[in-house]
This record gives sequence, structure tokens and C-alpha cells, in this order.
Amino acid sequence: MARPPRPPRPGRGRRRRRDRDPGTPPPEAVPDTPGLSPGAPRPTAPRPASPHPASPHPASPHPTSGRPTTRVPQRPVPTVQETSAGGLVVDISGQPMRAAVIARLNRAGRVEWCLPKGHLEGSETPEEAAVREIAEETGITGRVLAPLGVIDYWFAADGRRVHKLVHHYLLEAIGGALSIEGDPDQEAIDAAWVPLDDLATLLAFPNERRIAREATAYLADSA
Repeated sequence: MARPPRPPRPGRGRRRRRDRDPGTPPPEAVPDTPGLSPGAPRPTAPRPASPHPASPHPASPHPTSGRPTTRVPQRPVPTVQETSAGGLVVDISGQPMRAAVIARLNRAGRVEWCLPKGHLEGSETPEEAAVREIAEETGITGRVLAPLGVIDYWFAADGRRVHKLVHHYLLEAIGGALSIEGDPDQEAIDAAWVPLDDLATLLAFPNERRIAREATAYLADSA
């Protein structure tokens, strides 16, 4: 026996389907919000409060104690050029050949063996200054045989940057006696004749050891 048709529910008449914009979500995709009429704008959820509320005055990347900071421009460090000359005076009259070197105290108070040298004076050439400085610091007079090279370095002194050039020469000993009494600056504390082969271990500075090797090679080629 067939069931009688159900009577329609109140207010549930058939609705006419409307065409929707393809980019608009269907009504069933948007949940209903109580108290809102269809088509009304939906409220946005409030953002959670930050645990660290922002200060009305952004912090400076360089905090100060409230005093204005003044950057004082730094004065440029003056640079000066200095030129010295010296070298190796060698007694080639005997075997083994010997060179006259001097000992000085460094800033730490340690003894350093090095080559005699000093500043140019007046209108001196580097060769003339080398002959004079070697004679003053070792007591040995020599004549120049050959240039051995230039040592170039920088250092700071008295608030200045100093660019130092030291010309080195090979001299043959022709007179005098070993002494430090003629050193006007009294920087040398000793002087000694040293076999050329021992300079590689005695001299304190690598550049001066290189100069000694140049002198040994020159004398070997000239023999």
C-alpha cells in the first residue's frame, strides 16, 4: 500500500538557483555566523596580543644615557720617510773570511747581533753613509765592493708611521781595529769578527741573514 505524500514544511519552498561568480565560494563553504544576515560582511578575528607590547618610541640601535653623542674625527697619523745605510765589512785576507758585526740591546733588554748601519747625514750618498756608519760602529774602515740590496719596512714611533729604507753594501776591510768607541750614539754594546758561515745563526733578523747570504755568494763567485 502506497504511503501518502508528506506535506511540505512551512517556509521550505523551492529556491531559484542563481549563477555565481567562479571565484566566489559556494554558500555551503562559508559557515554561518549567528546574528548576521545573508550577505553582511563577516568580522575578522582579533589578533592575539603580543607578550612584548611595542613601545611608542622605537629603541635606538645605539642606546645612550640621554646625552647626545658627538663623534670626534680622528686626526690622520703623519707618515715620514727615513733612509739609512750600512752593510757587511769583510776581512778577506785569511780563511775563513770574517765579517764585523755589532751587538745591541733591544727594547726587552735582550742582546741582538746585527749589521752596522745608520742614517744618512747631510748630502751623503747611501754608499758614503755605509762606509762612515760601519767605521763608527765597528772601528773598521772599508771600501765598497758591491750593493747587497735594500731592506724596506714600516714601524710606528713618536705618533708617526715611519717608512724605513736601509741600503746594504759589501765592503772589504782595509784598515782600523775592532772597537765600538767611535759610535756617537753609543747603541752598540759589543763588536766581533764572525766567520761568514756563522752569520746565518748569529744575526737576529731574517732580512739581515739574507743580506749575509748575498755577500757570501758574491765573494764565492769572485774567488
